[in-house]
Amino acid sequence: MARLTINGEVRDVDADPDTPLLWVIREQVGLTGTKFGCGIAQCGACTVHIDGVAIRSCAMPVSAVAPEQRIVTIEGLSPDGSHPLQKAWAALDVPQCGYCQTGMIMAAAGLLQTNPKPSDDDIRAEITNICRCGTYNRVRAAIKLAAKGAGATQEG
Repeated sequence: MARLTINGEVRDVDADPDTPLLWVIREQVGLTGTKFGCGIAQCGACTVHIDGVAIRSCAMPVSAVAPEQRIVTIEGLSPDGSHPLQKAWAALDVPQCGYCQTGMIMAAAGLLQTNPKPSDDDIRAEITNICRCGTYNRVRAAIKLAAKGAGATQEG
């Protein structure tokens, strides 16, 4: 058994200690906004926050997460879609297929927590998520738009 705090709720899950956090979040907890992409922590589709830091959950064993650590998924970032990044993504029509976008938003939220006014170079260096549709210019624009909004660094 593992005890996890996900989106403010303490949950007991029965998982092998080596099970990736991604699969616990998706299959046992039922939060499917976090996506499986590559399984080797390269693409970023599985990005969640642990204590405010963006991590790739497909490579994080559930045993590496302490019960007191706060896990936030896209569902917990803003349950009603009102986070400045979510609003900016919609305003600028960032996604095409949309598959990678929850991970992109979580990575961007992590960036804005540490750097509330990132430059293009900062964004390129920190947002290493892979988008097969190539919406990187719109991603950068949306991050900058969200950075202008009040509360851009707050998690719901």
